[in-house]
Amino acid sequence: MAENDAMPTVPKKCGPYISSVTSRGMNLVIRGVVLFFIGVFLALVLNLLQIQRNVTLFPPDVITSIFSSAWWVPPCCGTASAVIGLLYPCMDRHLGEPHKFKREWSSVMRCVAVFVGINHASAKVDFANNIQLSLTLAALSIGLWWTFDRSRSGFGLGVGIAFLATLVSQLLVYNGVYQYTSPDFLYVRSWLPCIFFAGGITMGNIGRQLAMYECKVIAEKSHED
Repeated sequence: MAENDAMPTVPKKCGPYISSVTSRGMNLVIRGVVLFFIGVFLALVLNLLQIQRNVTLFPPDVITSIFSSAWWVPPCCGTASAVIGLLYPCMDRHLGEPHKFKREWSSVMRCVAVFVGINHASAKVDFANNIQLSLTLAALSIGLWWTFDRSRSGFGLGVGIAFLATLVSQLLVYNGVYQYTSPDFLYVRSWLPCIFFAGGITMGNIGRQLAMYECKVIAEKSHED
């Protein structure tokens, strides 16, 4: 009895998001779910801006949600956001270049605000022609990367995301799923890659911050143990 009483109490491990979840795989799933819902929310808000200004047009029979958006847009954007948010920290680890530039939530929130502002400008601000608008948004998007990221992997992934997303948009418009008013870059608007680039950088920053928070909490728990 005396020996049992003298045995030290082992602290119970706690997960970074849910105290009872300590599995790394499950925490990765939780992080992906968080990124998914962030992407869904941003898609609903930003797509509403585009539709209100008649930048994007959907057939009447697919406008089914209370947010005046095609039902498939938020889930697709949420899935893409989860993939991008998980890919950025994974790429950082693979390259052995942990991203430490402006790693705090206030910086991430400012990055989201700038991204929303860029998207808002594409729908609300009137320019003399699409070339001026595209060049302005390109400069703002690169400025967003320089202000909140500055990593080579971030820039490379942003360009890749912009290319793939623009290609998918071209195919969707070509097949009549939706359309853009006044297309000037094949079937879409020439500034669309800038929006995708800025969106990739933004979701990458959110994903990196969530990954860093997870590592920080796990490190603190290990230190306490």
